[in-house]
Amino acid sequence: MSARPIGDHALLSDCRSAALVTSDGSVDWLCLPRFDSPAIFARLLDDDAGHWSIRPAGPADTSRRYVEETLVLETTFRACGGTAVVRDALALGRHERGHALGEASPGILLRQVTCTEGQVTCDIAYAPRPEFGLIHPLLSPVPGGLAAYGGAHVLLLSSPVDLTVSGSTAHGRFTLRASDRLGFALHVGPAWGSKPVRWRAGRIRRRLNDTAEGWRSWSRLHRRYVGPWQDEVAHSGRVLRALTFAPTGAIVAAPTTSLPECAGGTRNWDYRYTWVRDASFTLQALATAACEKEKDKFFGFLARAAATQLHRGVSLQIMYGVGGERDLSERLLPHLAGWRDSTPVRTGNDAWSQRQLDVYGELLDAAHESLPPGELLDPPTRTFLVQAADTAARRWTEPDQGIWERRGPSRHFLHSKLMCWVALDRAISMATALQAHEHVPRWRHERENVRQAIEERGWSSRSGAFTQAFGSDELDASALMLPIVGFLPPQDPRIRSTVLAVTTHLTDPDGLVRRYLGDEIEEAEGAFLLCTFWLAHALALTGHPVRARQVFQAALTHANDVGLFAEESDPATGEALGNYPQAFSHIGLINAARAIRDAEQQPPSQGAEDRFPA
Repeated sequence: MSARPIGDHALLSDCRSAALVTSDGSVDWLCLPRFDSPAIFARLLDDDAGHWSIRPAGPADTSRRYVEETLVLETTFRACGGTAVVRDALALGRHERGHALGEASPGILLRQVTCTEGQVTCDIAYAPRPEFGLIHPLLSPVPGGLAAYGGAHVLLLSSPVDLTVSGSTAHGRFTLRASDRLGFALHVGPAWGSKPVRWRAGRIRRRLNDTAEGWRSWSRLHRRYVGPWQDEVAHSGRVLRALTFAPTGAIVAAPTTSLPECAGGTRNWDYRYTWVRDASFTLQALATAACEKEKDKFFGFLARAAATQLHRGVSLQIMYGVGGERDLSERLLPHLAGWRDSTPVRTGNDAWSQRQLDVYGELLDAAHESLPPGELLDPPTRTFLVQAADTAARRWTEPDQGIWERRGPSRHFLHSKLMCWVALDRAISMATALQAHEHVPRWRHERENVRQAIEERGWSSRSGAFTQAFGSDELDASALMLPIVGFLPPQDPRIRSTVLAVTTHLTDPDGLVRRYLGDEIEEAEGAFLLCTFWLAHALALTGHPVRARQVFQAALTHANDVGLFAEESDPATGEALGNYPQAFSHIGLINAARAIRDAEQQPPSQGAEDRFPA
């Protein structure tokens, strides 16, 4: 069982894959060459599933940070005899700059240890366990390092330190004095192809510096946002870039699988894929963080990945692999104990085959967000988007599984109806670009039908709010999207009442918001950081910027020491829960920050804050 807190990890990325590093210098998660590849190190999910640690041999005080405007991690160990600094990075391609990050990443994990004062003795433990710990490889010393054989890949650890092999684990110890520096590199290559080549210290040092400069060059291009929480918005933009699969532009929901929504629970899903659901929110966040190139590429990926499905009468898929793959069938990994005994551990995600009607709205909203007004689309994209709007018009009356991917019976979820309204509304706005004026009368007719259904059947007088599903009194934080997508004016009394109801009944004592109260899986779950940022966003829109700031600040306290957010927070302990780091949480931060900034630039509404409880 792995028990280390989820929030103890820092993220490394080469814009193709990811690693997670603990605060005491252990790489406990690494997937290469893609985010969704089988893990080489997976101690995150099982103590015997692989890791690579470098740390002082004795007690040490530890601090860490990302090198400014980069995702190069710097961990400082202050031991009794001296100080050592470990720099970690997944190498970017040589001289990659700006929007080119990740185009030629070599799939190499770099680690450099420098003694900055005194003398420090460090220990290395290297335990590769490819394919999520199924393979305990044969370790064989080679000139300048150690090779690992077994399965479909060969691993080469370039190491200036002699390592002692015991089974499938190697250990070593070395001592550094002030100004001494050692570099290590882990390479992964196909077992039946060319063998990886050893990297010497100078090459490791140069590529680390080059990778840092690559991230800085990207950051310099993305400084457009001016307003409160500028540093947090900029960092969240970098995290979204880090979660981007550069070859296609796909953005994964998170780089991990099976980190639970409740310790010891079964809500353990694989998030290493890209969701259409996230598209419009992601594009808005990328625009705020000045990531225009990434925005255009992400929409292009969605359009290509989903192409032909509607033409063949197949429901639009809700999620795709980072290369555009459609079959993401789920399988269990029973040999893994799971984080804090949270089983089953899964790879793949069966939600790919669910029917979720909200995807049509999210896709068309993404197109509306990313395309310049009046610009004509290429014929395949134009046809695809028209088909998406037509499908929303035809199918909005059907039940589905909803935004939260409920695994119980289909229902008439309000959020799904809302996003069908968004699909039609955005299609009408884009009619010229879509060359679809003949479709507009029907789209307008169905848009009005959806509006009428939501206002009549989605409103609960008993709850004083728009609720989770038609005819239900259950609250759901997704109703906060009503003002965010422009369905009703923020000042509409029903919107204000809904925001108040969510604040009163779904907010925990720490100011975080639950998505709803209970479902068919009878387990507790944490408060959702995305929903908390939604509440801050909705409060700003409805004229409560002071309260919005309070909610935003409450969410900010749940970032870890290097500014990363999980999906959820344990309401009892505040500990991070769910897959990590979570793109949606960082997206919510960016969009809410922008909304609060804009609200604070407006004249205050007389007495508005007084009418809203703190």
